Parts: sequence; structure tokens; C-alpha cells
Amino acid sequence: LFRSIERTVAAHFAKLKNVQPIGVKVLSLFFIDKVANYRAFDEDGNRVAGKFEVWFEEAFNQYASMPKYRGLIPHAASAVHDGYFSGDKKGKGAKAKTVWVDTSGTVAKDDSTYQLIMKDKERLLSADEPLQFIFSHSALREGWDNPNVFQICTLNESRSAMKKRQEIGRGLRLCVNQNGERVQDKRVNVLTVIPNESYEAFAMALQQEIEDETGVKFDKRIKDGRAKA
Repeated sequence: LFRSIERTVAAHFAKLKNVQPIGVKVLSLFFIDKVANYRAFDEDGNRVAGKFEVWFEEAFNQYASMPKYRGLIPHAASAVHDGYFSGDKKGKGAKAKTVWVDTSGTVAKDDSTYQLIMKDKERLLSADEPLQFIFSHSALREGWDNPNVFQICTLNESRSAMKKRQEIGRGLRLCVNQNGERVQDKRVNVLTVIPNESYEAFAMALQQEIEDETGVKFDKRIKDGRAKA
């Protein structure tokens, strides 16, 4: 899983270097199996980094320090990533703390999570906003439509074809630049999927289905986990 996170960070830096000159912000989306693997709290309510957060910041610092990428992202590792999960308040008064919970993405408890992303979409796409790596537990519902997701990393083990379609669908959008204009260049609109093992057969079947229905031929780069949007 560390390797998957590292590959996602590497793809993010490479993509940003290519599209930053045309004013396009790059977002990467991670789907995780358990919230605690990214964010947890100790008995005193203090936030404790999960293994995914630790691995991400290690990979980010590695690539941010490379000569070819130095200064490309002028923010600390801690500022460029965050997770959007559902939370329950436990306790009362000063001792109250938030416990992050794993949910399916279909219950009302998730609404505040998705609303937070949706209402701040323009700010999220701004180059002035440091956040560009998003960790999520559940496949985001249809209401979340952010066009600048260029990398999707699946750190979960979903066996649902519908959920996989929802996950990949988060990156099948024409991106926009800092002026809010759609970028039509096919060389720019390429989605990179860093999959777990359960995605290989699904991806091949999905691409074949799209080819049969539309006549559009995909580049045969399944092993790289990449597909053109």
C-alpha cells in the first residue's frame, strides 16, 4: 500500500509540472478501507496520524525535494492533504471529541462531509488553496463533481462493480483552468488509476464495454493503470 501511495504522489507531481503552466490545478483522490488508517485519536482526544498519513507525507517529502520538482508545490506536506469523513461527537463539554466513523456513503451521516467538499469546490480548485490530496472512505456520491481529479488511488478492497464505477467516475471529467474554462486537450485530460488487485479484471471489462458501446478505442496501457478520460 505504501508503494501505491508513492506512485500516486509521483504521478501527481509529474502531472502538475506539465499542466501548471496552463493554469490547471491537480487533485489526487485516495479511497481507503478504514478511517483509522488515515486519521485516529488517542484516549485524550489528540489527533494521531494513521499509517496512510505517515506514508503519504514520507512520499510527498521525497518527491518535493527532488531537483526537478523543487518549489513546484510551495507548501508543507501537512498542508496539502486532508480527509473527508463522517464524525460523531462523543462526550460533553470540554471533554467532547470527534470519533471518525466508517460509512457506506449512502447514509445521512455522510451529508455534512460531502457538503463541505461541494460548497468549497471553487476554493479547492484555486491555486492558492494548498489542499490537493483528498482521502475518502466511501465512494463519493453523484453530487460531488470536481473536474480536476487526475489520479485515483484505491487503497480499499471493494468487490462491488458499481462502487468501482463510482470511484473511477470521480476522475472522468474535463478539467478546468484558473479562469474556470474547460480544457479540451486530450493530452491533458488523462486519468491515472493506481488500483489494487481487484481492479484489473474490472478495468479490462469496463474498457471493453465502453469500446463496444461507443467505438472509442482505449490506449492499451492497462498495466500502467491509466485510461484516457
